Amino acid sequence: MQHEYTRAEAKGWARETFRGACNVIIPSYTSDLTSLNERAIRHDVRRNIELGFWGALLVSEAGTSLDEMRRFMEIAVDEAAGRHRFLLQGAFDTPEQIMTMAADARSMGVDGMLLGHPNSFYPTSPQQVEDYTVEICEGTDLAVVLFVVEHSNLRRLDVRGFPADVLERLTKVDTLVAVKYEVGRQQTVNTYETFRRLQNADVLLSDPMEFNAPMWVDLFGMQWMGTSNYEFYGAYAPRLLELLHAGDTERAMEEYWRIQPARNARSATMSSGGANLVHRYLWKFQAWLNGYNGGPIRQPAMKLSDGQMRTSAEGARKAGITSADEPFADFFVGRNPA
Repeated sequence: MQHEYTRAEAKGWARETFRGACNVIIPSYTSDLTSLNERAIRHDVRRNIELGFWGALLVSEAGTSLDEMRRFMEIAVDEAAGRHRFLLQGAFDTPEQIMTMAADARSMGVDGMLLGHPNSFYPTSPQQVEDYTVEICEGTDLAVVLFVVEHSNLRRLDVRGFPADVLERLTKVDTLVAVKYEVGRQQTVNTYETFRRLQNADVLLSDPMEFNAPMWVDLFGMQWMGTSNYEFYGAYAPRLLELLHAGDTERAMEEYWRIQPARNARSATMSSGGANLVHRYLWKFQAWLNGYNGGPIRQPAMKLSDGQMRTSAEGARKAGITSADEPFADFFVGRNPA
């Protein structure tokens, strides 16, 4: 498939193209968990487009094989038919697998890749972090969003959570088009310092924590926000960015506070208890509350408790996001059972 950009054009293309909110789509399976549920995946892509998202991260941390991940990408791109953007979650077991999947994603028409680290990656110096990232970026023509996140376990190399000088140098890599900066979650000044330091670098800056968006749009013009499970909030995240960039701050803040009960519910249920896993089952349930498919996912996945489901559903109702009162058992079947 002919792509929209060459590697030399990636940064400029991203500046023109990455505008809006990017959430996630978690793969759906048949009831016996033996194969992908194509009808359910297509349903979720259509729902994502309906809610106004710029695009979605296609999650690779839900038990798919490499071949199934390729099929997941094919289905999503086909269903979107040019109406939606997609990022591959570059979270696989080895750098070689990440580069191979990135090449396949590009050939299928996927727009970019969110780059993480294999679980076995344990750098002992900032230079090793830089070398790894450069190797991946040089090994693909796909636009790369660098994921700077706490569970990468790099705070031992820099108290900020990622080696600051390394990050600054990495912004010059030709295929690295954006930085998803999440290690400042508990210390906003961390994100502020990094955004200030990189504000003139040729990359887009994203704090995926939507509750910080009004501040970063105002101070740094953040034009693209992702990736996270904003689908729990319905059309709120795309609408918030739209209003902020239109200068309609008053209406933006009305929207911001309207969804506070759901935000509180998300905060109350998201703890992984030291597991260093995203609670994909919870995210899929929260999406189901808003019309997405739901359904079972494979192990390894954290257990979904009745308390988490009740808290999420009540938060969504109080925020006016959904009035649905479906039996929780229906979630495990999904809206498009197969």
